[in-house]
Amino acid sequence: MGKKIFISYKYADSEVEALPGHYFGTTVRDYVDLLETYFDRYSDHIYKGESDNEDLSYLNDDQIWEKLKARIYDSSLTIVMISPNMRESWKSDRSQWIPWEIAFSLRETTRQDRTSHCNAMLAVVLPDRNGSYNYYLTRKSCGSTTHNTNSLFDILRHNKFNIKNPDIRYCSECGGQHYYGACSYIEAVKWCDFKNDVNRYINAAVARKEDKESYDICKEV
Repeated sequence: MGKKIFISYKYADSEVEALPGHYFGTTVRDYVDLLETYFDRYSDHIYKGESDNEDLSYLNDDQIWEKLKARIYDSSLTIVMISPNMRESWKSDRSQWIPWEIAFSLRETTRQDRTSHCNAMLAVVLPDRNGSYNYYLTRKSCGSTTHNTNSLFDILRHNKFNIKNPDIRYCSECGGQHYYGACSYIEAVKWCDFKNDVNRYINAAVARKEDKESYDICKEV
């Protein structure tokens, strides 16, 4: 069964790998366009975010937020696009859109006697200009992957490695301890893997939602 999907992302972040045919630069929005097209043409999923040709410039921030909340409320899965400049470090998290979109996605909200429950969540990591994911996912010599969570918004970071009973094992090769299995409510997947098996990762996110009591979910910005 198809899902209603909202995508949270930094629209104008251009520090991402160029997509074929984009001769005047690529932004995160271009990746979102690809997903919107895929959902509309090749799947049962329904895209609930704004389209690129949708003009919201005549609205103030409060009016835009009301529109975004209505779309998140009517969705069951939120995808967060991680990109090199998604977080503006000189601004507080509370003054940026993405943390609020994540928080609203995770909360139960009642409107007109109807309650929207915690969304399934998934983070998709986009490649940087050089086609690398190392700014967030760093492969170690022992084969494990380090998530550079300090670069994330706090609400996103707190929903990483937040399973209540983690499977943590000692690594004799690097001397560290590694998590095994689905250890985060908001699991992260590389774009190159996600685009080749979209439904696999969506279904896994839905499975985590059905088991959400196993995670310490942070819902505050």
